Amino acid sequence: MATPAFEDIAETFDFLEDWEERYRHVIELGKAMPAMDASLQVPATKVEGCASQVWIMPRIEGGRFDFQGDSDALIVRGLIAILHALYSGVPVGQVQGIDASAELARLGLEGHLSAQRSNGLRAMVERIRLLAASHAA
Repeated sequence: MATPAFEDIAETFDFLEDWEERYRHVIELGKAMPAMDASLQVPATKVEGCASQVWIMPRIEGGRFDFQGDSDALIVRGLIAILHALYSGVPVGQVQGIDASAELARLGLEGHLSAQRSNGLRAMVERIRLLAASHAA
C-alpha cells in the first residue's frame, strides 16, 4: 500500500493527459522539494549509478523512514520527490516490502525515461532499501 502522498501523485498523473504534462509535473515536484544542505552532499551520501549527481541522506525518527535528497538535474530532483512520497513516513521495517517497480509503473515512468535515468532511478531505490535495512536492525 502506497503512502497518501504517493497516491496523490498517482492521481495527478492519471489526470494529466500526456507525458509532456507529466514530465513538467515531475520537474515541478523537484522544484518544490526543499534543497539539501550542501554540507550533506558528500561522497558518503552520493548515489552511485546515476548519470546526474544524486545524494540521499536518511533520517529515522520514531521508527519511521525519511530522507533528504537532492540532484543537480531538475528531472532527477522530481524523481527523488516521487521516491520521497513513496517512502517517507513508512515504518523502517516495511520499506523492504514496498514494490517500488510496481508503484512507479503506475505512473508510466519506465516508458518515458532514458536508459540512464531508469538505471539511476533503480540505483536510488536500491540505496533507499539499503539505508532502511541498515537502520531496521
